[in-house]
Amino acid sequence: MGAAEGAGSQVKSAVRTVELLEFFAGRPGMHSLASVQESVGYPKSSLYMLLRTLVDLGWIETDATGTRYGIGVRALLVGTSYIDGDEVVAAARPTLDRMSDDTSETIHLARLDGTSVVYLATRQSQHYLRPFTRVGRRLPAHSTSLGKALLATYTDEQVRKLLPETLEPLTEHTHTDREKLIEELSVIREQGFAVDREENTLGLRCFGIAVPYRTPARDAVSCSVPVARLTSGHEQMIKDALFDARDRLLLATRRL
Repeated sequence: MGAAEGAGSQVKSAVRTVELLEFFAGRPGMHSLASVQESVGYPKSSLYMLLRTLVDLGWIETDATGTRYGIGVRALLVGTSYIDGDEVVAAARPTLDRMSDDTSETIHLARLDGTSVVYLATRQSQHYLRPFTRVGRRLPAHSTSLGKALLATYTDEQVRKLLPETLEPLTEHTHTDREKLIEELSVIREQGFAVDREENTLGLRCFGIAVPYRTPARDAVSCSVPVARLTSGHEQMIKDALFDARDRLLLATRRL
């Protein structure tokens, strides 16, 4: 094997390793070798050897039979190190705490990653009726207030290049037409914040605002509240808290 061929083989193995980890990260639970092979399309013999290597290194785990595979604990260690080392997450902590105290609702900080938003930090509401969102969760940008607030910092043409014409519905209220979403993005730019009207979870309304410490913005904060508890006065208070949080985060990230 020549040097060029060897280098190419190493890159191919690296790509397959990352794709496998992303496969398991996006599909909780345990999976058979056959189901993994059907999804990723690698030759079964090389897939098996790669899985066994990742099991030995702790990135993949097996069940008691040794025939089903799932994400391993080392992936969690890498994920938490990303959060722990992120300067924006660290700078945002006092602002998220204050917003949680001011609204008594669930607060999120999320980052745009391709066509999705990834949750970087959360403050849970103390109310009995409240949404639950874990750090590291990934959701479609078009169905969340966080994602729509961030997409509104892009031009319409950039959004068209980023999103497909037909969007996946998560509820009956989710935008499925990209052009209809773009129409709403124009409104979001004017009013400065986005609203998820039960587009991601039925019974839940979310208000989000982008933090434009860079252009286009990549991070946003949101406040989620069950529709059953939302009054006009509470809604206005949430919006005020969002704008205050945006301004505080802009100051906190100025030196980053």
